[in-house]
Amino acid sequence: MGVNVLLGDLRAFPFKVIYVLGPLRGCPTLKEERIFSASGFAVKKFYDRRDSDPRYLERNLGEPGKFPFTRGIYPEMYRSRLWTMRQYSGFGSAEATNRRFRFLIEQGQTGLSVAFDLPTQLGYDSDSPRAEGEVGRVGVPISSVNDMGLLFQGINLGMISTSMTINATAAIMLAMYAAVGTLQGVPLKRLRGTTQNDILKEYIARNTYIFPPEQSLRLSVDIIEFCAKRMPMWHPISISGYHIRESGSSAVQELAYAFANAKEYVRACIQRGLKIDEFAPHLSFFFACHNDFIEEVAKFRAARRIWAHIMKEEFHANDPEAMKLRFHTQTSGETLTAQQPQNNIVRVAIQALAAALGGTQSLHTNSLDEALSLPTEEAVKIALRTQQIIAHESGVTKTADALGGSYYLEYLTSQMENEARAEISRVEKLGGSVKAIQSGYIQKQIRDSAFKRQIGIESGAIEIVGVNVYVDPKPYQIKIHKISPAVVRRQISRTKAFRRNRRRTQLLRSLRKLQYALEQDINVMPLIIDAVRSKATTGEISDAIREEYGEFHPKTII
Repeated sequence: MGVNVLLGDLRAFPFKVIYVLGPLRGCPTLKEERIFSASGFAVKKFYDRRDSDPRYLERNLGEPGKFPFTRGIYPEMYRSRLWTMRQYSGFGSAEATNRRFRFLIEQGQTGLSVAFDLPTQLGYDSDSPRAEGEVGRVGVPISSVNDMGLLFQGINLGMISTSMTINATAAIMLAMYAAVGTLQGVPLKRLRGTTQNDILKEYIARNTYIFPPEQSLRLSVDIIEFCAKRMPMWHPISISGYHIRESGSSAVQELAYAFANAKEYVRACIQRGLKIDEFAPHLSFFFACHNDFIEEVAKFRAARRIWAHIMKEEFHANDPEAMKLRFHTQTSGETLTAQQPQNNIVRVAIQALAAALGGTQSLHTNSLDEALSLPTEEAVKIALRTQQIIAHESGVTKTADALGGSYYLEYLTSQMENEARAEISRVEKLGGSVKAIQSGYIQKQIRDSAFKRQIGIESGAIEIVGVNVYVDPKPYQIKIHKISPAVVRRQISRTKAFRRNRRRTQLLRSLRKLQYALEQDINVMPLIIDAVRSKATTGEISDAIREEYGEFHPKTII
């Protein structure tokens, strides 16, 4: 009997593929529908006890709060404390973003999350010619410690936890945040929050890098070392699978490449002389949550198990705190549609619920209008209320790992773990994540995954409501958030005025000391803090580092 696959590679089309079986002698042509999860795992009609080996479950499940932490890193999970509700905000100016922060805090947000504009992320001041047209567009512009002070004006940094999505200039933004905390009377040891500081994923997916990978890795480790010794309540790195997933990877690749990067950071910290049980409890992660509900819950459970085994068996951690995977989740921007944008409210609710059932430690819910613009105040309020309704009305917080033991969930958790481990091994055989990035291997795998998904959408094998099914021909009118040109002009003028009011001798001395530290085996964080106190700008500190390290230019990947 012949088998023809109508749509080609099965794993390219996550939801369904129809096989034509036949022709069978004496029978009409039969059709059988094969169903796949979003990551391409074949899904049976139903699952039962025959799909779960009791010995496997006993070995790999355990209890919440106990190794391998499949069911959660705390014994009671949300019964004792809810996840941190941390909406991502930043646009226009420090003053405008400060108003949004205050609004969100008034609405019940429990942590801040800062989005920086592209010039800030790439080490340019707002008045740089390279910044023209981008100031305040996709985040808040921070060119000076004064900007950082305005961003948190009236917000007690000793009482709030702040996450900063910043990578190439992470050390500079952390130094400015520390300086503002000092001005408020908050010592370094009391500052709470996270710097993303995951530069390796920038070369893979996001592209807001400045310096070559090896030198950038050194700066990341400087931050980790500094925080381990001076800022014990700060998470110095948030190793991101999120941006890997948003650039087109599968859920398996999201885990595999995030953990491959994490292993590089851990090895670099150990080479620096740091003890695994001292710095590993401060590491954190950042994952996306997409629409395949059960698979996403499985992904988070598998992630905890993978990390626990990596830390215990490969890096020989003894402290259980060093084996716990602490992670932030953001609902998927990539899944939001400009068509019928109100549908995005439902998508975000599904994803947020999966994150809660998966045991996240903090959560950002995207706004319905983010496929079109920065979110409006009304849209971001709906997104925050989505989290609050799940937390206070759905009942999912009453018990840890509420779906644990589901035959289908345990099957997917096992599959996710096994496939991610296999891909991690492939990266390790290439020499680790840095080598795999330099060769273009990781980028190619993600590109191929993204291409297959897009083909699935265009063919209709992957159904997107409002895009290729249930399409509404009438355009939907929605309010768009816009950045005023006057706001941008004020920011540029303020940056120029800041430069005029400085002691130039002290400034130049601090920058020379920083460059000397870059040449030596010296942690540069204290020197960057000194430069910030001498009123060096984001661009000036970045330029000082550029002079020593140069800039990275990727080779073309075919």
